[in-house]
Amino acid sequence: MKALMISRDAQLHDEIAAQGAARMPVLRLLERRPSLRDAVERMLPDAPELVIVDASGIDADEADLLERLARQYPAAVLMLLTRGQQQDVLIRAMRAGMREVLQLPLVHKAFHEAMDRVDIQAGVTQMRDGKVLAFISCKGGSGATFLSTNFAYALAALAGCKVLLIDLHGQFGDATLYVSDQKPAMTLSDICAQISRMDGAFLASCLVHVTPNFGVLAAADDPGHKVDMQPEHMDRILGVARQHYDYIVLDVGRQIDALSLRALDSADAIYPVLQLALPDIRDGRRLLDIFRSLGYPGERLRLIVNRYEKGGRLRLADLEQALGAAVVHTVPNDYLAATDSVNQGIPLLQLSRTSAVARSLADLVEQVTARRVTESRGLFDRLFSRSDT
Repeated sequence: MKALMISRDAQLHDEIAAQGAARMPVLRLLERRPSLRDAVERMLPDAPELVIVDASGIDADEADLLERLARQYPAAVLMLLTRGQQQDVLIRAMRAGMREVLQLPLVHKAFHEAMDRVDIQAGVTQMRDGKVLAFISCKGGSGATFLSTNFAYALAALAGCKVLLIDLHGQFGDATLYVSDQKPAMTLSDICAQISRMDGAFLASCLVHVTPNFGVLAAADDPGHKVDMQPEHMDRILGVARQHYDYIVLDVGRQIDALSLRALDSADAIYPVLQLALPDIRDGRRLLDIFRSLGYPGERLRLIVNRYEKGGRLRLADLEQALGAAVVHTVPNDYLAATDSVNQGIPLLQLSRTSAVARSLADLVEQVTARRVTESRGLFDRLFSRSDT
């Protein structure tokens, strides 16, 4: 989307330019005009789709220029940024057809929510056909939450995908804590209680936004609210999510209940996570037997071995023979790097991008997005080589 910004504040312009560049689709600021008068007198040859007006720099005698500006760019959406009430300016802005009003200093979450509405209104948002990837623990402590959260972050950071992670833990879900220190304002149960409001903008407003293209929907924080969460709610949530996100990553936990089962039914791929140990293999076989009894095709089940170390008594071939399924990916054991990431609530790729686990996550991103990302190997090599030299 192309935009014109009217503001005397170069720092604010740079802030919005940076936030716009991180969006999908990208918001591109064509020009900055220091005043309304200058914007009216010097029209852009390439008409913008969005005009952002910083009202804090508008004098009272300039307010009437808002209507002239709207007439000059009749197809553009108008957004007003204001630091105070400025009643006269607000009235003029309403008459001019101003659709969005945001307070300064800029709150990034509010800005992106407004931009989502602008994109939909302008018709530039492309409806996606997102893929649902479900991570489920074969045994408690296998590391499925760590992998699902950090993989989702890696998808957004390395492949530039728009990613949603949904924490489906029935109780004690803490996926948000693995990648952010923000407190969720809304949870999965809150969305289910207001399912009639479900659309792309409502879903985005309920997330913890780790980055502009990666958000987390927190698990229900009160087990008593589970009664309000129905399987058909998951159908509605995933249906909307597929339209607005490239990938929806599910942290299923261990439990298989009506809600998580409906989510697994919708998954394009299921990643059972286990470690190379006999208790994990035993529980993994039970889980795969359940999936087979449900009629899930074998190609949807993709085993991941976490904390893998070569040279042990048990080999990958032993695990594959016992489970009757192939291991598609292994994640090496890097306890210190993983523990630091969890304790700080910072994605491992951001905290220690040259660690063995970070490289493994990059390989998994390449494997999953092989048809979506071109020259991905070069991207990963460039990213990691900066710290290796």
